Amino acid sequence: MKSLRLPIALQQAVMRVLREKLQLANQRLERHYPEPNLVYLQRGTTAGTAWLERWEIRLNPVLLMENQLAFIDEVVPHELAHLLVWKYFGRVAPHGKEWKWMMETVLEIPARRTHQFAVTSVRSQTFPYRCRCQQHHLTLRRHNRILRGETEYRCMHCGEILQPGEFVSLAHSPDSAGDD
Repeated sequence: MKSLRLPIALQQAVMRVLREKLQLANQRLERHYPEPNLVYLQRGTTAGTAWLERWEIRLNPVLLMENQLAFIDEVVPHELAHLLVWKYFGRVAPHGKEWKWMMETVLEIPARRTHQFAVTSVRSQTFPYRCRCQQHHLTLRRHNRILRGETEYRCMHCGEILQPGEFVSLAHSPDSAGDD
């Protein structure tokens, strides 16, 4: 897969916010945390991830290009907060009270667990599966695992094994109209 080339000005804007927020955190926490490694390798619908032991932030270049200002203002501090929480508190819940405190009190950013970016351009192909209660959409990886006989998946609601195909609700089918 060919990687997306990000404009240097956009990369500089990301680094500027990262450095500003890290400096703010170091002052408020009275620490001297180093600058994390920043890479643009995140794929799929995930905007970013923090790799704690590597002291690394991975960002999704496609979502960054499509949502530049919001991405820089929200995702970069969000992932930095994960690294800072890990260093300051140790291993805790990913979006727990420590992370919320780090976001809102230290970095002065509203604490939101997930982004609201459109993901049409990065969403992978899905395959329709059904159970007795609803439609499911499985990823290519899960679909192929079923085809190879490696696994089967069950609906979390009704417990039935998922079958390929479209879900048809019997309650709303044309045949059930007027049967009352």
